[in-house]
Amino acid sequence: MTASRAPRPGAGHHHHAPWRKTQVKRIGIIGVGEIGRALVMGLCDGAGEPPEVFLSPRGARTAAELSERYESVRVCAGNQEVVDRSDVVIIALRARDRHEALAGLRVDADKIVVNVMAGVGIDELRQALATDAPVVRAIPLPPVRERGSVTVTCPSHPVVDSLFEHLGGAQPVEDEAAFNVFSALTGTLTTHYSYLATLTSWAAGHGIPAGAADHYVRSVFQGVGRSLSDETRTLHQLAADHETPNGSNERIRTTWFTPANSAALGKALDDLLADLG
Repeated sequence: MTASRAPRPGAGHHHHAPWRKTQVKRIGIIGVGEIGRALVMGLCDGAGEPPEVFLSPRGARTAAELSERYESVRVCAGNQEVVDRSDVVIIALRARDRHEALAGLRVDADKIVVNVMAGVGIDELRQALATDAPVVRAIPLPPVRERGSVTVTCPSHPVVDSLFEHLGGAQPVEDEAAFNVFSALTGTLTTHYSYLATLTSWAAGHGIPAGAADHYVRSVFQGVGRSLSDETRTLHQLAADHETPNGSNERIRTTWFTPANSAALGKALDDLLADLG
């Protein structure tokens, strides 16, 4: 489903990636929430020649804070000014806010629009903006702030893919059906955090000081996270390598994460995917 790509030379060293001369010089962001903030930080932190970034007045407190922190970041009077000053316009609104925020916006065909709103398709956004500009969907996640997260894009576009390569990597996919599958996967993030929080609460219920339980669970699962970078082993192999026959890990996996539990997770993802489509 995904486009196959050879790794770039030096891939994996994104933290030190210089801002290349070919990169976009002027980037606009409409909607400065958690993802908008993460994008600005990833683009500007420690960058020798950061791009100029133009922010919408929406999310005014965050926008003001970012413009104070980074010389190359400016808050615009309105969304039209963001578009007019930028070569690439990233729309990072909540989907439900888009009609009000984008009403009457004029986007010339020489701009590139990056749509990071979940569940809003390319054709739908192009019609809303009444533009012939290229529209690319993307799923940036909060770790782009450390340039440490791969971003799925659709369709592949050299300028947009280059932008996200700088932020931790781009993974273009062929069509919106594939894109929506990746989008559904990102809906599982807070469940992972809540799973860890449930473990710490259980330990605290057995008399372990909350801080000690929290510290230990974070440490254990940071180790698990690091092991994921070894792509020579499949996820099934990693699970098997951490398990002994009739051991504690096998016991919890087979008594709690049962086939029924696994099927329920698949069903929840199928339902989410249906809504995203």
